[in-house]
Amino acid sequence: MTQAKSGDTVRIHYTGTLSDGSTFDSSREREPLQFTLGSGEIIPGLDKAIPGMSVGESKRVDVPADDAYGQHDPSAKQEIPREGIPADIPLDPGTRLQMQTPEGQVLPVTVVTATDETVTLDANHPLAGKDLTFEVELVEID
Repeated sequence: MTQAKSGDTVRIHYTGTLSDGSTFDSSREREPLQFTLGSGEIIPGLDKAIPGMSVGESKRVDVPADDAYGQHDPSAKQEIPREGIPADIPLDPGTRLQMQTPEGQVLPVTVVTATDETVTLDANHPLAGKDLTFEVELVEID
């Protein structure tokens, strides 16, 4: 049987869970995730687990935070003046927004707190600092 290797385009179904057993994402109700192995399109810990798998094979993959979204970086939180955000933008804690860096890069952020004077935004990925577990099924190799 053909086994997946670096450079192959593969399609997987996955369910990702946290250490408390809660599911944070799953492809089971949608199309399988397609990516090229070894290209850096997905988190490193999952990318390293697929080579050697055959179509139809399933396995559990434990991915430490360092091989997922990295550690939580306290310096990625920033307090900005409330007046710098348009009034029609919702600022409820937990709201995901997109900011633009001076260089033009889009930066996803999460609202931490908002007052009449300031808004605290966090640029860490919501899963930063968390160990992840995936149930993975290799669906196709191209």
